Amino acid sequence: MTKSNIALPFLFTLLTFIDLSTSSSNVFNVVSFGAKPDGVTDSTAAFLKTWQAACVSAVSSTVMVPTGTFLVKGITFTGPCKSKLKFQVAGTVVAPADYRAFGNSAYWILFNRVSKMSLVGGTFDARASGFWACRKSGQNCPPGVRSITFNAATDVIISGVKSMNSQISHMTLKGCTNVSVRNVKLVAPGNSPNTDGFGVQSSTGITFTGSTVQSGDDCVSIGPGTRNFLISKLNCGPGHGVSIGSLAKTLNEDGVENVTLSSSVFTGTQNGVRIKSWARPSNGFVKNVFFQNLIMKNVQNPIIIDQNYCPSKQGCPTEQSGVTISQVTYKNIQGTSATQQAMNLVCSKTNPCTGITLQDIKLTYNKGTPTTSYCFNAVGTSLGVIQPTSCLNR
Repeated sequence: MTKSNIALPFLFTLLTFIDLSTSSSNVFNVVSFGAKPDGVTDSTAAFLKTWQAACVSAVSSTVMVPTGTFLVKGITFTGPCKSKLKFQVAGTVVAPADYRAFGNSAYWILFNRVSKMSLVGGTFDARASGFWACRKSGQNCPPGVRSITFNAATDVIISGVKSMNSQISHMTLKGCTNVSVRNVKLVAPGNSPNTDGFGVQSSTGITFTGSTVQSGDDCVSIGPGTRNFLISKLNCGPGHGVSIGSLAKTLNEDGVENVTLSSSVFTGTQNGVRIKSWARPSNGFVKNVFFQNLIMKNVQNPIIIDQNYCPSKQGCPTEQSGVTISQVTYKNIQGTSATQQAMNLVCSKTNPCTGITLQDIKLTYNKGTPTTSYCFNAVGTSLGVIQPTSCLNR
């Protein structure tokens, strides 16, 4: 199997598990259960009652959120349900304007252990400006909530969803299997702190396609235990790019493998494609990663590996990363770098990056000025035209 095909076999099963059609008798409207589309009345209990009624249905059902604005506080939708379930949103769901309403919770909307369901349409606005102001002021703030989280979910489609103004992450998958995310828009100001777009951890068989992420942190964050993850047709920026890591947060940490990013555009981002690990011992690894057909538009660090990550200069006693990085391909990456050093591959002092492939790279700086590259302990091969000049060891 070639590297470009590594993440693909699971795709053929993604669209077979959900029949999105439901008869009118199987539609459970949140308004019928007491929700008010005025944006002021607390509709949390009504949403939960609607879910519970649909979840026990013996036939495929739809939870319908009609047009209007619905105020919902922290809520958990628990599965698995008896039959396939579609959560259809035509209106807007808003969080409490006062960020303190969430207390120390980590979640706004949590789907827990759901299976064979879809989340379709709608806008979710966490209204986090007050929370961001608290974070920026250095006050004692709550930890913040993720806007939409799927935990231990299987066979899920997320389509046409818009998430705005998240406190921290917009959309997160943890411990999930076989999830297709498509045509979503995740939006927060570029200066909003720690507002990751799409985050994946301990999950397998994930696709993220045709989506736009504008954030104050990573457009896509790929954490430990991620396998068979395909990203395509992503528009990223502003934000910090697509990041594998940070890894090596713990000694015994699961690896990341079979990740493909293709046919995507980065605009004004801090990074393009990045792999980063803390400079400390770890059993973790990164292998079989394919970055291809990417366009960089004024990106500060288009191609970067950073295995000396230690922003506070604390907690890195050995100043070297135990994470092993191998079989990473960068192919057909073109565009402009906002800095002259367009490629920076800094690998572990003790574990060199191996099997790195550079193919057909063309990155320019400042209206055509040649870019430069820097490598440390990075081993691999170069094919085709490479600009900046390859710095890999052979």
